Amino acid sequence: MTFEFMLCLGTIIVLAGIGAPIAYVILIAALLYLLAAGQGIGIAGKVLMDGLYQSFILLAVPLFIVAANIMNAGTISDRLLSFCVALVGRFRGGLGHVNVVASLIFSGMSGSAVADAAGIGKIIIEMMTKSGQYTRGYAAAITAASATIGPIIPPSIPMVLYALVSNTSIGYLFLGGILPGLFMGAVLMAVNLWMSKRRGFALEEPVPLIELPRRTLNAFPALLMPAILLYGIYGGVTTPTEAAAVAAFYALMLAALFYRALSMKAMYQILVESARSSAAIGLVIGGALILNYIVASENIPSLLAEHLVGLDIDPLMFLLGVNVLLLLLGCILDATTIILVIIPLFIPTCRELGIDMVHFGVVAIVNCMIGLITPPYGILLFVITAVTRIPLSEIIREVWPFLGVLVLALLCMVLWPGLVLALPRLFGYAG
Repeated sequence: MTFEFMLCLGTIIVLAGIGAPIAYVILIAALLYLLAAGQGIGIAGKVLMDGLYQSFILLAVPLFIVAANIMNAGTISDRLLSFCVALVGRFRGGLGHVNVVASLIFSGMSGSAVADAAGIGKIIIEMMTKSGQYTRGYAAAITAASATIGPIIPPSIPMVLYALVSNTSIGYLFLGGILPGLFMGAVLMAVNLWMSKRRGFALEEPVPLIELPRRTLNAFPALLMPAILLYGIYGGVTTPTEAAAVAAFYALMLAALFYRALSMKAMYQILVESARSSAAIGLVIGGALILNYIVASENIPSLLAEHLVGLDIDPLMFLLGVNVLLLLLGCILDATTIILVIIPLFIPTCRELGIDMVHFGVVAIVNCMIGLITPPYGILLFVITAVTRIPLSEIIREVWPFLGVLVLALLCMVLWPGLVLALPRLFGYAG
Protein backbone atom coordinates (compact mmCIF):
# COMPACT_ATOMS: atom_id res chain seq x y z
CA MET A 1 0.00 0.00 0.00
CA THR A 2 1.47 3.34 -1.06
CA PHE A 3 1.79 6.35 1.24
CA GLU A 4 -0.69 8.28 -0.92
CA PHE A 5 -3.34 5.58 -0.58
CA MET A 6 -2.75 5.32 3.19
CA LEU A 7 -3.26 9.09 3.37
CA CYS A 8 -6.53 8.71 1.44
CA LEU A 9 -7.81 5.96 3.76
CA GLY A 10 -6.71 7.84 6.86
CA THR A 11 -8.56 10.95 5.72
CA ILE A 12 -11.74 8.94 5.14
CA ILE A 13 -11.55 7.33 8.59
CA VAL A 14 -10.86 10.62 10.43
CA LEU A 15 -13.47 12.75 8.62
CA ALA A 16 -16.14 10.05 8.74
CA GLY A 17 -15.36 9.52 12.42
CA ILE A 18 -16.11 13.16 13.27
CA GLY A 19 -19.43 12.99 11.41
CA ALA A 20 -18.64 14.80 8.15
CA PRO A 21 -21.06 14.06 5.26
CA ILE A 22 -19.81 10.96 3.48
CA ALA A 23 -19.91 12.57 0.01
CA TYR A 24 -17.56 15.37 1.13
CA VAL A 25 -15.36 12.85 2.97
CA ILE A 26 -14.81 10.83 -0.21
CA LEU A 27 -14.19 13.90 -2.38
CA ILE A 28 -11.67 15.45 0.03
CA ALA A 29 -9.81 12.15 0.49
CA ALA A 30 -9.65 11.57 -3.26
CA LEU A 31 -8.34 15.07 -3.96
CA LEU A 32 -5.69 14.70 -1.23
CA TYR A 33 -4.53 11.46 -2.88
CA LEU A 34 -4.20 13.17 -6.27
CA LEU A 35 -2.22 16.06 -4.75
CA ALA A 36 0.08 13.73 -2.79
CA ALA A 37 0.64 11.56 -5.88
CA GLY A 38 1.58 14.62 -7.94
CA GLN A 39 -1.39 14.18 -10.28
CA GLY A 40 -3.33 17.19 -11.50
CA ILE A 41 -6.71 18.01 -9.98
CA GLY A 42 -8.01 18.08 -13.55
CA ILE A 43 -7.86 14.28 -13.52
CA ALA A 44 -10.70 14.26 -11.01
CA GLY A 45 -12.82 16.37 -13.36
CA LYS A 46 -12.02 14.13 -16.32
CA VAL A 47 -12.82 10.93 -14.40
CA LEU A 48 -16.03 12.45 -13.10
CA MET A 49 -17.27 13.69 -16.47
CA ASP A 50 -16.26 10.48 -18.28
CA GLY A 51 -18.09 8.40 -15.70
CA LEU A 52 -21.25 10.49 -15.94
CA TYR A 53 -21.32 10.81 -19.74
CA GLN A 54 -20.73 7.09 -20.23
CA SER A 55 -23.48 6.10 -17.76
CA PHE A 56 -26.78 6.84 -19.45
CA ILE A 57 -28.41 4.54 -16.92
CA LEU A 58 -27.75 7.09 -14.14
CA LEU A 59 -30.57 9.23 -15.54
CA ALA A 60 -32.94 6.64 -14.09
CA VAL A 61 -32.07 7.72 -10.53
CA PRO A 62 -33.62 11.25 -10.51
CA LEU A 63 -36.56 10.00 -12.60
CA PHE A 64 -37.44 7.26 -10.10
CA ILE A 65 -37.07 9.81 -7.28
CA VAL A 66 -39.55 12.15 -9.01
CA ALA A 67 -41.99 9.26 -9.55
CA ALA A 68 -41.82 8.27 -5.87
CA ASN A 69 -42.32 11.83 -4.65
CA ILE A 70 -45.34 12.31 -6.91
CA MET A 71 -46.84 9.07 -5.59
CA ASN A 72 -46.41 10.33 -2.03
CA ALA A 73 -47.80 13.80 -2.72
CA GLY A 74 -51.05 12.73 -4.38
CA THR A 75 -53.82 10.55 -2.96
CA ILE A 76 -52.26 7.47 -4.52
CA SER A 77 -50.79 6.24 -1.23
CA ASP A 78 -54.17 6.56 0.49
CA ARG A 79 -55.91 4.54 -2.22
CA LEU A 80 -53.28 1.80 -2.04
CA LEU A 81 -53.63 1.60 1.74
CA SER A 82 -57.41 1.38 1.46
CA PHE A 83 -57.00 -1.54 -0.95
CA CYS A 84 -54.49 -3.30 1.38
CA VAL A 85 -56.77 -2.88 4.42
CA ALA A 86 -59.61 -4.57 2.53
CA LEU A 87 -57.26 -7.33 1.32
CA VAL A 88 -55.36 -8.41 4.46
CA GLY A 89 -56.69 -6.25 7.31
CA ARG A 90 -59.10 -8.97 8.43
CA PHE A 91 -56.36 -11.30 9.73
CA ARG A 92 -54.74 -11.19 13.18
CA GLY A 93 -52.15 -8.43 13.25
CA GLY A 94 -54.11 -6.99 10.32
CA LEU A 95 -52.59 -3.51 10.17
CA GLY A 96 -49.11 -5.02 10.45
CA HIS A 97 -49.90 -7.16 7.40
CA VAL A 98 -51.30 -4.07 5.67
CA ASN A 99 -48.00 -2.34 6.39
CA VAL A 100 -45.97 -5.08 4.68
CA VAL A 101 -48.30 -5.55 1.69
CA ALA A 102 -48.44 -1.78 1.12
CA SER A 103 -44.64 -1.70 1.06
CA LEU A 104 -44.57 -4.60 -1.42
CA ILE A 105 -46.92 -2.72 -3.74
CA PHE A 106 -45.31 0.68 -3.29
CA SER A 107 -41.86 -0.81 -3.87
CA GLY A 108 -42.98 -1.53 -7.43
CA MET A 109 -43.35 2.22 -7.96
CA SER A 110 -40.65 4.06 -6.05
CA GLY A 111 -37.38 2.07 -6.00
CA SER A 112 -36.45 3.85 -2.76
CA ALA A 113 -36.66 2.61 0.83
CA VAL A 114 -36.58 6.16 2.21
CA ALA A 115 -39.48 7.23 -0.04
CA ASP A 116 -41.46 4.21 1.14
CA ALA A 117 -40.82 4.93 4.84
CA ALA A 118 -41.36 8.69 4.65
CA GLY A 119 -44.48 8.50 2.51
CA ILE A 120 -46.82 5.55 2.86
CA GLY A 121 -45.01 4.49 6.04
CA LYS A 122 -45.98 7.65 7.92
CA ILE A 123 -49.65 7.11 7.08
CA ILE A 124 -49.75 3.46 8.19
CA ILE A 125 -47.91 4.24 11.46
CA GLU A 126 -50.66 6.75 12.31
CA MET A 127 -53.30 4.13 11.48
CA MET A 128 -51.62 1.51 13.68
CA THR A 129 -51.13 3.80 16.70
CA LYS A 130 -54.67 5.24 16.49
CA SER A 131 -56.11 1.73 16.60
CA GLY A 132 -54.86 1.47 20.20
CA GLN A 133 -53.49 -2.06 19.75
CA TYR A 134 -49.94 -1.38 18.60
CA THR A 135 -47.25 0.53 20.47
CA ARG A 136 -45.54 3.40 18.67
CA GLY A 137 -42.27 1.51 18.63
CA TYR A 138 -43.82 -1.63 17.11
CA ALA A 139 -45.61 0.33 14.37
CA ALA A 140 -42.43 2.21 13.50
CA ALA A 141 -40.23 -0.93 13.62
CA ILE A 142 -42.36 -2.98 11.22
CA THR A 143 -42.62 0.05 8.93
CA ALA A 144 -38.84 0.41 8.83
CA ALA A 145 -38.39 -3.33 8.22
CA SER A 146 -40.97 -3.47 5.41
CA ALA A 147 -39.49 -0.36 3.76
CA THR A 148 -36.28 -2.32 3.12
CA ILE A 149 -38.21 -4.22 0.43
CA GLY A 150 -38.56 -1.01 -1.60
CA PRO A 151 -35.26 -1.28 -3.52
CA ILE A 152 -35.45 -5.07 -3.91
CA ILE A 153 -38.62 -5.34 -6.00
CA PRO A 154 -38.14 -3.36 -9.24
CA PRO A 155 -37.70 -0.55 -9.96
CA SER A 156 -34.66 -0.11 -7.75
CA ILE A 157 -32.25 2.81 -7.46
CA PRO A 158 -29.54 0.70 -5.70
CA MET A 159 -29.72 -1.86 -8.53
CA VAL A 160 -29.13 0.95 -11.03
CA LEU A 161 -26.02 1.95 -9.07
CA TYR A 162 -24.81 -1.67 -8.86
CA ALA A 163 -25.29 -2.06 -12.61
CA LEU A 164 -23.13 1.06 -13.03
CA VAL A 165 -20.15 -0.36 -11.10
CA SER A 166 -20.44 -4.00 -12.23
CA ASN A 167 -21.61 -3.70 -15.85
CA THR A 168 -24.40 -6.18 -15.09
CA SER A 169 -27.73 -6.26 -16.96
CA ILE A 170 -30.18 -4.02 -15.12
CA GLY A 171 -33.08 -5.99 -16.61
CA TYR A 172 -31.91 -9.29 -15.11
CA LEU A 173 -31.13 -7.56 -11.80
CA PHE A 174 -34.70 -6.27 -11.68
CA LEU A 175 -36.03 -9.77 -12.37
CA GLY A 176 -33.71 -11.25 -9.76
CA GLY A 177 -35.14 -8.99 -7.08
CA ILE A 178 -38.80 -10.01 -7.42
CA LEU A 179 -38.78 -13.38 -5.61
CA PRO A 180 -36.39 -12.23 -2.84
CA GLY A 181 -38.60 -9.17 -2.25
CA LEU A 182 -41.71 -11.34 -1.96
CA PHE A 183 -39.82 -13.75 0.32
CA MET A 184 -38.80 -10.86 2.61
CA GLY A 185 -42.43 -9.73 2.75
CA ALA A 186 -43.57 -13.26 3.64
CA VAL A 187 -41.11 -13.64 6.54
CA LEU A 188 -42.02 -10.20 7.91
CA MET A 189 -45.73 -11.10 7.83
CA ALA A 190 -44.94 -14.39 9.58
CA VAL A 191 -43.13 -12.55 12.39
CA ASN A 192 -45.97 -10.04 12.63
CA LEU A 193 -48.47 -12.91 12.97
CA TRP A 194 -46.35 -14.57 15.67
CA MET A 195 -45.94 -11.30 17.58
CA SER A 196 -49.66 -10.56 17.28
CA LYS A 197 -50.60 -13.92 18.83
CA ARG A 198 -47.93 -13.59 21.50
CA ARG A 199 -49.06 -10.10 22.53
CA GLY A 200 -52.75 -10.77 22.08
CA PHE A 201 -53.47 -8.14 19.45
CA ALA A 202 -57.22 -8.11 18.76
CA LEU A 203 -58.61 -8.72 15.30
CA GLU A 204 -59.40 -5.61 13.27
CA GLU A 205 -62.95 -5.00 12.15
CA PRO A 206 -62.97 -6.64 8.71
CA VAL A 207 -63.89 -4.68 5.62
CA PRO A 208 -66.90 -6.39 3.97
CA LEU A 209 -65.81 -8.50 1.01
CA ILE A 210 -68.36 -6.70 -1.14
CA GLU A 211 -66.16 -3.58 -0.72
CA LEU A 212 -63.05 -5.28 -2.13
CA PRO A 213 -63.93 -4.88 -5.86
CA ARG A 214 -64.65 -1.16 -5.42
CA ARG A 215 -61.41 -0.52 -3.55
CA THR A 216 -59.46 -2.61 -6.05
CA LEU A 217 -60.90 -0.58 -8.92
CA ASN A 218 -60.06 2.63 -7.08
CA ALA A 219 -56.42 1.61 -6.70
CA PHE A 220 -56.13 -0.22 -10.03
CA PRO A 221 -54.45 2.58 -12.03
CA ALA A 222 -51.73 2.83 -9.37
CA LEU A 223 -51.36 -0.97 -9.27
CA LEU A 224 -50.71 -0.91 -13.02
CA MET A 225 -47.42 0.97 -12.71
CA PRO A 226 -45.19 -2.05 -11.87
CA ALA A 227 -46.76 -4.01 -14.72
CA ILE A 228 -46.14 -1.14 -17.17
CA LEU A 229 -42.51 -0.84 -16.07
CA LEU A 230 -41.78 -4.56 -16.29
CA TYR A 231 -43.52 -4.95 -19.64
CA GLY A 232 -41.63 -1.95 -21.01
CA ILE A 233 -38.24 -3.37 -19.98
CA TYR A 234 -38.73 -7.08 -20.69
CA GLY A 235 -40.97 -6.57 -23.72
CA GLY A 236 -38.17 -4.67 -25.41
CA VAL A 237 -40.25 -1.48 -25.61
CA THR A 238 -38.01 0.68 -23.37
CA THR A 239 -34.58 0.69 -21.81
CA PRO A 240 -34.46 0.84 -17.99
CA THR A 241 -33.73 4.58 -18.20
CA GLU A 242 -36.65 5.16 -20.54
CA ALA A 243 -38.82 3.05 -18.21
CA ALA A 244 -37.90 5.46 -15.38
CA ALA A 245 -39.09 8.37 -17.53
CA VAL A 246 -42.32 6.48 -18.26
CA ALA A 247 -42.77 5.88 -14.50
CA ALA A 248 -42.36 9.58 -13.71
CA PHE A 249 -44.73 10.62 -16.53
CA TYR A 250 -47.33 7.98 -15.58
CA ALA A 251 -47.22 9.06 -11.91
CA LEU A 252 -47.67 12.69 -12.96
CA MET A 253 -50.64 11.94 -15.24
CA LEU A 254 -52.20 9.72 -12.59
CA ALA A 255 -51.91 12.25 -9.75
CA ALA A 256 -52.63 15.41 -11.75
CA LEU A 257 -55.26 14.34 -14.31
CA PHE A 258 -56.83 11.03 -13.25
CA TYR A 259 -57.05 11.53 -9.46
CA ARG A 260 -56.84 15.36 -9.65
CA ALA A 261 -54.80 15.45 -6.44
CA LEU A 262 -51.76 17.50 -7.50
CA SER A 263 -51.60 21.31 -7.57
CA MET A 264 -48.95 23.44 -9.27
CA LYS A 265 -47.59 24.47 -5.86
CA ALA A 266 -47.27 20.82 -4.79
CA MET A 267 -45.58 19.99 -8.11
CA TYR A 268 -43.01 22.75 -7.55
CA GLN A 269 -42.24 21.38 -4.08
CA ILE A 270 -41.90 17.86 -5.52
CA LEU A 271 -39.38 19.03 -8.13
CA VAL A 272 -37.35 20.96 -5.54
CA GLU A 273 -37.27 18.01 -3.13
CA SER A 274 -36.42 15.60 -5.96
CA ALA A 275 -33.57 17.88 -7.08
CA ARG A 276 -32.18 17.94 -3.55
CA SER A 277 -32.34 14.16 -3.21
CA SER A 278 -30.78 13.65 -6.65
CA ALA A 279 -27.99 16.12 -5.86
CA ALA A 280 -27.21 14.32 -2.59
CA ILE A 281 -26.92 10.98 -4.41
CA GLY A 282 -25.01 12.67 -7.25
CA LEU A 283 -22.33 13.96 -4.86
CA VAL A 284 -21.76 10.44 -3.53
CA ILE A 285 -21.65 9.04 -7.09
CA GLY A 286 -19.14 11.72 -8.13
CA GLY A 287 -16.88 11.02 -5.17
CA ALA A 288 -17.16 7.26 -5.71
CA LEU A 289 -16.17 7.55 -9.38
CA ILE A 290 -12.97 9.39 -8.42
CA LEU A 291 -12.25 7.02 -5.54
CA ASN A 292 -12.81 4.00 -7.80
CA TYR A 293 -10.25 5.46 -10.23
CA ILE A 294 -7.77 5.68 -7.34
CA VAL A 295 -8.48 2.11 -6.23
CA ALA A 296 -8.07 0.88 -9.82
CA SER A 297 -4.79 2.81 -10.25
CA GLU A 298 -3.49 1.12 -7.08
CA ASN A 299 -4.54 -2.23 -8.66
CA ILE A 300 -6.23 -3.24 -5.41
CA PRO A 301 -9.18 -5.25 -6.86
CA SER A 302 -6.87 -7.37 -9.02
CA LEU A 303 -4.41 -7.95 -6.18
CA LEU A 304 -7.28 -8.93 -3.88
CA ALA A 305 -8.68 -11.31 -6.48
CA GLU A 306 -5.28 -12.94 -7.10
CA HIS A 307 -4.65 -13.33 -3.37
CA LEU A 308 -8.02 -14.91 -2.60
CA VAL A 309 -7.94 -17.20 -5.64
CA GLY A 310 -4.40 -18.20 -4.64
CA LEU A 311 -5.77 -19.29 -1.26
CA ASP A 312 -8.17 -21.62 -3.10
CA ILE A 313 -11.08 -20.23 -1.09
CA ASP A 314 -14.50 -21.80 -1.54
CA PRO A 315 -16.93 -19.47 -3.39
CA LEU A 316 -19.65 -20.02 -0.79
CA MET A 317 -17.29 -19.19 2.08
CA PHE A 318 -16.17 -16.06 0.23
CA LEU A 319 -19.79 -15.02 -0.31
CA LEU A 320 -20.63 -15.59 3.36
CA GLY A 321 -17.54 -13.63 4.44
CA VAL A 322 -18.40 -10.69 2.20
CA ASN A 323 -21.96 -10.64 3.53
CA VAL A 324 -20.77 -10.59 7.15
CA LEU A 325 -18.48 -7.67 6.26
CA LEU A 326 -21.28 -5.81 4.50
CA LEU A 327 -23.61 -6.35 7.48
CA LEU A 328 -20.98 -4.83 9.78
CA LEU A 329 -20.32 -1.92 7.41
CA GLY A 330 -24.08 -1.36 7.14
CA CYS A 331 -24.04 -0.36 10.82
CA ILE A 332 -21.92 2.71 10.04
CA LEU A 333 -22.16 3.42 6.28
CA ASP A 334 -25.11 4.23 4.04
CA ALA A 335 -26.14 1.87 1.23
CA THR A 336 -25.08 4.17 -1.62
CA THR A 337 -21.52 4.38 -0.30
CA ILE A 338 -21.27 0.61 0.17
CA ILE A 339 -22.55 -0.09 -3.36
CA LEU A 340 -20.34 2.48 -5.07
CA VAL A 341 -17.14 2.20 -3.02
CA ILE A 342 -16.95 -1.15 -1.18
CA ILE A 343 -18.69 -3.64 -3.47
CA PRO A 344 -16.49 -2.86 -6.55
CA LEU A 345 -13.50 -4.19 -4.57
CA PHE A 346 -15.02 -7.69 -4.56
CA ILE A 347 -16.37 -7.85 -8.12
CA PRO A 348 -13.12 -9.11 -9.76
CA THR A 349 -12.84 -11.84 -7.11
CA CYS A 350 -16.45 -12.87 -7.70
CA ARG A 351 -15.74 -13.26 -11.40
CA GLU A 352 -12.55 -15.26 -10.71
CA LEU A 353 -14.43 -17.59 -8.35
CA GLY A 354 -17.33 -18.06 -10.78
CA ILE A 355 -19.94 -16.33 -8.60
CA ASP A 356 -22.90 -15.13 -10.65
CA MET A 357 -22.97 -11.33 -10.80
CA VAL A 358 -26.77 -11.05 -10.72
CA HIS A 359 -26.91 -13.32 -7.66
CA PHE A 360 -24.10 -11.40 -5.96
CA GLY A 361 -25.70 -8.05 -6.81
CA VAL A 362 -29.15 -8.88 -5.45
CA VAL A 363 -27.71 -10.46 -2.29
CA ALA A 364 -25.42 -7.47 -1.71
CA ILE A 365 -28.28 -5.01 -2.17
CA VAL A 366 -30.52 -6.96 0.24
CA ASN A 367 -27.61 -6.83 2.67
CA CYS A 368 -27.32 -3.05 2.24
CA MET A 369 -31.06 -2.64 2.81
CA ILE A 370 -30.84 -4.59 6.07
CA GLY A 371 -28.13 -2.12 7.05
CA LEU A 372 -30.73 0.66 6.78
CA ILE A 373 -32.45 -0.64 9.92
CA THR A 374 -29.33 -1.81 11.79
CA PRO A 375 -28.45 0.31 14.84
CA PRO A 376 -26.67 2.61 15.46
CA TYR A 377 -26.66 4.22 11.99
CA GLY A 378 -29.81 2.76 10.42
CA ILE A 379 -30.96 5.58 8.17
CA LEU A 380 -34.56 4.36 8.01
CA LEU A 381 -34.77 4.49 11.80
CA PHE A 382 -33.74 8.15 11.70
CA VAL A 383 -36.13 8.93 8.84
CA ILE A 384 -39.10 7.46 10.69
CA THR A 385 -38.10 9.23 13.90
CA ALA A 386 -37.94 12.52 11.97
CA VAL A 387 -41.36 12.20 10.29
CA THR A 388 -43.27 10.73 13.27
CA ARG A 389 -41.41 12.10 16.35
CA ILE A 390 -41.33 8.59 17.85
CA PRO A 391 -38.21 8.26 20.07
CA LEU A 392 -35.42 6.26 18.45
CA SER A 393 -35.00 4.10 21.57
CA GLU A 394 -38.59 2.80 21.24
CA ILE A 395 -38.04 1.81 17.60
CA ILE A 396 -34.70 0.08 18.27
CA ARG A 397 -36.26 -1.93 21.12
CA GLU A 398 -38.91 -3.37 18.78
CA VAL A 399 -36.91 -3.79 15.56
CA TRP A 400 -34.75 -6.80 16.58
CA PRO A 401 -37.19 -9.63 15.67
CA PHE A 402 -37.72 -8.13 12.20
CA LEU A 403 -34.00 -7.59 11.76
CA GLY A 404 -33.33 -11.21 12.73
CA VAL A 405 -35.71 -12.76 10.19
CA LEU A 406 -34.40 -10.49 7.42
CA VAL A 407 -30.87 -11.75 8.13
CA LEU A 408 -32.20 -15.34 7.95
CA ALA A 409 -33.88 -14.50 4.62
CA LEU A 410 -30.55 -13.12 3.39
CA LEU A 411 -28.82 -16.37 4.40
CA CYS A 412 -31.40 -18.34 2.40
CA MET A 413 -30.64 -16.22 -0.69
CA VAL A 414 -26.90 -16.86 -0.26
CA LEU A 415 -27.30 -20.62 0.19
CA TRP A 416 -29.92 -21.12 -2.56
CA PRO A 417 -29.04 -18.96 -5.59
CA GLY A 418 -32.16 -20.26 -7.37
CA LEU A 419 -34.24 -18.00 -5.16
CA VAL A 420 -32.63 -15.06 -6.97
CA LEU A 421 -31.92 -16.55 -10.40
CA ALA A 422 -35.14 -18.48 -11.10
CA LEU A 423 -36.96 -15.61 -12.85
CA PRO A 424 -33.93 -14.29 -14.79
CA ARG A 425 -33.29 -17.80 -16.12
CA LEU A 426 -36.96 -18.09 -17.08
CA PHE A 427 -36.48 -15.02 -19.27
CA GLY A 428 -33.31 -16.28 -20.94
CA TYR A 429 -30.51 -15.43 -18.52
CA ALA A 430 -27.60 -17.79 -19.04
CA GLY A 431 -26.08 -17.39 -15.55
